[in-house]
Amino acid sequence: MESTSFDAEALETCFSAAVSAPSIHNAQPWRFRLDCDTVTFEVRAAPERGLRLVDPTGRALLLSVGACVFNLRVALDHFGWVPVTRLLPRPDDAGLLATVRPARPTAREGQVLGVDLYEAIWRRHSSRFPFSGSSLPVGVRTELEAAARGEGAALSFCEGAQRGRMLRLTAEAEHRNRLDADRAAETRHWVHLDRGPVPDVGLPWNVLGPQDRWGRLPLRDFTAQRRPERLSARSFEVDPVVALLATGHDRRVDWLRAGQALEHVWLLATAYGLRMSLMHQAVEWRDLRGALRVAGGGAHPQLLMRLGYGPEGPATPRRAAGRAPGRTARAGDRPPRRPSRPYRRDGL
Repeated sequence: MESTSFDAEALETCFSAAVSAPSIHNAQPWRFRLDCDTVTFEVRAAPERGLRLVDPTGRALLLSVGACVFNLRVALDHFGWVPVTRLLPRPDDAGLLATVRPARPTAREGQVLGVDLYEAIWRRHSSRFPFSGSSLPVGVRTELEAAARGEGAALSFCEGAQRGRMLRLTAEAEHRNRLDADRAAETRHWVHLDRGPVPDVGLPWNVLGPQDRWGRLPLRDFTAQRRPERLSARSFEVDPVVALLATGHDRRVDWLRAGQALEHVWLLATAYGLRMSLMHQAVEWRDLRGALRVAGGGAHPQLLMRLGYGPEGPATPRRAAGRAPGRTARAGDRPPRRPSRPYRRDGL
């Protein structure tokens, strides 16, 4: 493979794809820099956007960064480059979480991801609304499991008693979150009330979704004080499709791999017309995460995900490199077309 160069429009497109990744509470805890000498994207964490109580180890932050890295890989792959990715590439620089260098494929190399997931980047949104309850085709499940496995993680669909155990642990975590005033306040900090200019991080009211009328599905209550007039309760599916994403080890590099696996699964599910929402609560409590590990067969649980057929969730706001002053970028925004020009090499 030989290195390549590209213009500002392609560069901005890749960054727009990267920042469309999911992140806990839509905190978007990442930073980018382009090393123009080597044409390498550097991805770092933005620790000031971490959650001190919900995510004290930074595990969820690294999952978010991993998802961002995967989107960057997809965008480069879509434009015909081979994304040469290294996780934690410099032991002497702990803040550098990943590098991605675009290279031209040789004659024997085709699309490295196997399927073009690029269009799904712009359509992928969390949906916290009721799903139909229809089961997933076996072939789709198999492909989603293979996608996670290809990124160094394991995706397993929970059935019967195991699913009930997973949901009970999540419900216990949600109960604890509501009773813990400090955690509840930290979570509410990321919810805004749709007044004035829309912040480019956090969660607008319209993306939170309703709660399950019967209390069977423990979706996160981001406000811990739902307002019935804004978010009425509804009936959710009786037998939700729940999957556990886990890794064989629990190191920083495994968290980054799990984030890439999460986004690979999510984009593939989106391409198949599926919706997803995440149930992260149980892994936020050490003892409950341990119980999830036992119930999940011994692997290190990273999160639970709920999948199904249903309404598309609303887009959440996004921070975007190079956006015009005063304009808030939203997930699904395409980068504006503009004449090619040299791109500056300072941090983004």
